[in-house]
Amino acid sequence: MSVLDNFESWKGFLADRLEQAQQQGMDQQTISSVAAEVGDYLAQSVNAKTGEEAVLKELWNAASEQEQQALANVMIKLVKN
Repeated sequence: MSVLDNFESWKGFLADRLEQAQQQGMDQQTISSVAAEVGDYLAQSVNAKTGEEAVLKELWNAASEQEQQALANVMIKLVKN
């Protein structure tokens, strides 16, 4: 089963990667930039497998670069909680 098959699994995967990045001393700005790069890759290269992923992909594709960065930051906040 892929982490992309279930939105809760995806959030858990992201939370684990975020925790690892923070433990290795990655600063918030770098984490935010990497999150935006990952979001861009997913929107361009991966088919959405859940309704939540489909909505995120549509939002990402409709957003400006600044708005995409904001979406990436929101995803970071989402998985921190």
